[in-house]
Amino acid sequence: MAQATHTVVADAPARAAAPRVPVADPRVKALRRFALSITAFTILGHLLLGFEQAYLTPVVGVLTAYGVSLFLEALDARLSGRTPRYLGSWLALVNFLLPAHIAGLACALLLYGNERLLPTVFAVTVAVASRYAIRIPVNGALRHMFNPSNLGISATLVLFHWVAIAPPYHFTENVGLAVDLLLPALILVAGSMLNATLTQRMPLILAWVGGFVLQAVLRAVFFDHALGSALLAMSGVAFILFTLYMITDPGTTPSAPRDQVIFGLATAGVYGVLVLLHVAFGLFFALTIVCAGRMLLTLARQAGRSDE
Repeated sequence: MAQATHTVVADAPARAAAPRVPVADPRVKALRRFALSITAFTILGHLLLGFEQAYLTPVVGVLTAYGVSLFLEALDARLSGRTPRYLGSWLALVNFLLPAHIAGLACALLLYGNERLLPTVFAVTVAVASRYAIRIPVNGALRHMFNPSNLGISATLVLFHWVAIAPPYHFTENVGLAVDLLLPALILVAGSMLNATLTQRMPLILAWVGGFVLQAVLRAVFFDHALGSALLAMSGVAFILFTLYMITDPGTTPSAPRDQVIFGLATAGVYGVLVLLHVAFGLFFALTIVCAGRMLLTLARQAGRSDE
């Protein structure tokens, strides 16, 4: 999520002083607004909406994210001979911790491991560590290519077979029909405004949603799947959160509109294939697979240029 995405600040060059991001930078604005949104949603979810995770889960998720992020930044800065990005002022520290805050709450929000906290700790650790451990050089800077929160969730679902995604009903379990309809609408409006004005990922969103509908129609036509059931997922809060806050992570998705369309369609296509293969939690695995493919394609292009 919205890591994601969640998770939208690009990494600095490996051996150069970390640049100070201007306060007016739209990336910082997007991070702040998303951090506030996911914090408010988590609090309301546990107090009013019906979130079923333990109250301690988001607290542990955030504290784990802070600790891992500060430790790895200090280690990376020392090895790279630069100043840690969290030094200089309280504002620098807050801005640095925003992606970690989002990743911690996103993993706590979307995973369900009963009363156990270890899956959340593991997911958050993978999410934050991936920003340092899985990077490739792009235009002279090291960039992470995987959506951190999504990767942490995917790794947890693979390695902890008894962990699942939070059930869709719990996002509005304790409210009546009016709020049940109003909440997705509010998230849709707020998320659309955020992506239209700050992240500039509307082409990706439209391609992903259009591709999702297309794969559902193709499955209905060629594999006799129920079209209504295939499209029903789009009406849930979980799908809306994934669409507006996870897959749109500017730090790990293309910037060019054409490439955004390809990225969105590819994610929908991989999701459709995973459904045909009876793979559960296909949304998260599809995004991870497409991010991995984009990273390999980027490396292949760079190798081709170096051979010229």
